[in-house]
Amino acid sequence: MQGTVDGFSYGAVTPLVAYLMACLGGALGLRCTTRSLLVTHSWRPAWLALGSAAIGSGIWTMHFVAMMGFAIDEAPIHYDKPITYASLGLAIVMVGVGIFIVGYRGATGTALYTGGTITGLGVASMHYLGMAGVRFHGHFTYNTLTVAASVVIAVVAATAALWAAGRVRGFMWSVGASLVMGLAVSGMHYMGMAALGVHLDGPSHAAGGVPEPSVLAPMLIGPLAFLLLAGVVVIFDPLMVMGRPVRMPVEEKPGVPAASVTAHPDRRPALHDGRLPVGTAEHHASRTPQNR
Repeated sequence: MQGTVDGFSYGAVTPLVAYLMACLGGALGLRCTTRSLLVTHSWRPAWLALGSAAIGSGIWTMHFVAMMGFAIDEAPIHYDKPITYASLGLAIVMVGVGIFIVGYRGATGTALYTGGTITGLGVASMHYLGMAGVRFHGHFTYNTLTVAASVVIAVVAATAALWAAGRVRGFMWSVGASLVMGLAVSGMHYMGMAALGVHLDGPSHAAGGVPEPSVLAPMLIGPLAFLLLAGVVVIFDPLMVMGRPVRMPVEEKPGVPAASVTAHPDRRPALHDGRLPVGTAEHHASRTPQNR
């Protein structure tokens, strides 16, 4: 028996909120990736790990916010919690592999394509494993070509986002990268849902419809709390807003005594006997008419 699917039970609310969650996770994660390029190697793993967890949590949260609007008219929906949480771990691990490759090898060439591919596959793997955790009286089928298209969308957009994050060109550059990452996650999700077919095992005695918010809300609390915490870390880190090291004035450079720095950078040093070097503007200005 063919089931009737509605992926937009709440209209545009769930797609919009889901996209914002994906952008939030992408923004935090990509900023952490950018930040990792500005620190020593001892701190780099911490920033990359935080970025991986932020992106993975954003992907996972986006998926299940969107799933709040998913309904099968003829059957109620439940979720297998172990598989659902396993999809979160898978997203963080696979995105982490891609992020670490770019963080250590740079966002160019083979490293970029490898990291982007693994990150995109992490997005797709999280989606389909999350869908495997959906329980109802029936099973899902997928159109192979549409599934392949969804994976391509995830890989291409994730690669573009990592490339943008690796440019380290300031805050607005990373905002654009996060929007691309949000597009990768959301586009992959809804393309994957377009590949979906529902087959029921038989007529259900229970009414179908949208799952109650109480089913998914408890699972979303943890990732949302983490995204909030990561956001606090990002906001209060001084280099996260600028996206590049702030160059200090010459007078404030560490290890350089203030007395050794002149007030006028174009002034030439005097010779050992107090005379100014020949050819300088100061030399000509100091010559009296009788000496000319």
